[in-house]
Amino acid sequence: MDDSKIRQSYMPVGQTPNFLKYLREFPTAQYFRRRAPRHVPGFSFAYGDTGAGDDIGIAHNWASLDGVKIVPRYGVTNVLPPVEVELFGTCYAAPIGIAPMGGPSLVWPGADLIMAKAAQAARIPYTLSVVGGAVIEEVAAVAPDVFWLQIYRFARDDHRIGFDLVKRATAAGVKVLTLTVDTPVRTIRSRETYAGLGGEFNPNARMIAEMLMRPRWLAALLRNGYPRFASLQQYSGKTRTNDIIRFARSEMGGAFLWDEIARYRDAWKGPMTLKGILHPQDAEKALALGIDGIWVSNHGGRQIEALAPTIDVLPAITKVVGNKATILFDSGVRSGQDVMRALALGAQAAFAGKSFLWAIGALGEDGPAQLIDLYMNDLRASLGQIGAQSPAEARLATVVHRTRIDF
Repeated sequence: MDDSKIRQSYMPVGQTPNFLKYLREFPTAQYFRRRAPRHVPGFSFAYGDTGAGDDIGIAHNWASLDGVKIVPRYGVTNVLPPVEVELFGTCYAAPIGIAPMGGPSLVWPGADLIMAKAAQAARIPYTLSVVGGAVIEEVAAVAPDVFWLQIYRFARDDHRIGFDLVKRATAAGVKVLTLTVDTPVRTIRSRETYAGLGGEFNPNARMIAEMLMRPRWLAALLRNGYPRFASLQQYSGKTRTNDIIRFARSEMGGAFLWDEIARYRDAWKGPMTLKGILHPQDAEKALALGIDGIWVSNHGGRQIEALAPTIDVLPAITKVVGNKATILFDSGVRSGQDVMRALALGAQAAFAGKSFLWAIGALGEDGPAQLIDLYMNDLRASLGQIGAQSPAEARLATVVHRTRIDF
């Protein structure tokens, strides 16, 4: 390859027209995090940024990821490698996805559809949470090629709502259905509770003042309305936000039990993943039920602080799963290097959540697309630096991982 082509291969590229301009301001996801509080109310930022307790679980996720060191091999390549990947029979532009998040529209009104559109344009998976702020059918219209759906447990009336959500997902052309299994009980997130978000959305004087001081956020609120569990509205028969929230809290609860998972596996004919797996024996149970994807996650540190960092259990789960299912990863992803670390330890793709909320808080509607481009560039550079010529080749790297858990 001639020198001009080599130089071009090192240049960061983005699908968004302002990518290079924004890159100067936001070279990593942490820059989005620093800027976001200037543009969103304090309670909104606290909701999207917080974890359980004193955020120790988040800190542990980050520290364990930072502790994974890769030993590179040189003399292999001088170009940025391609990062396309196939997941569950669909080709995506990169092994990077947007994780399901409850209530991202509280961080930025309309966030769900903004992220879905960005994912569709970039061809990466977008996972709508059933407690998100957009309706299933709305997301299907704007992100038909990359749409995944996550649901929680609705056990009342023999899972009437849950199985109807499965029917809606089928009709909407959802690519992958995900059941979240890591919420057996409710826990307290102290920062969001302190900020005034412990239950219903009833802004006090301080919260109203915060909204009035953030004109871009307020304009988005006027365009898109108050945050709500949009996909659940038709079951509640209500239109007011707090009525829908009360309905959701009364109907939704607990983690799926194994016999319930088996019923959903029978009802859903497409690829299914279980999100929240942290123990190899749970991965084995999932495989026995015909689950297609093991999603290794500790809920982003938002359940309790004492849970093991996700990256530390990934190698043991990889060993058990082998090539019998697709392994997905989240909790703590902030960069393409973190994605590379997850790939090196056995995941086929890594998903980010909080960082997309930082990006949309900092840049508004341009944020998610900019962050996707940033992740993809960083992943290419990271893989090229260690001598991996594809995402799959990251597994061939020598890894130093002192905090891994051997069961």
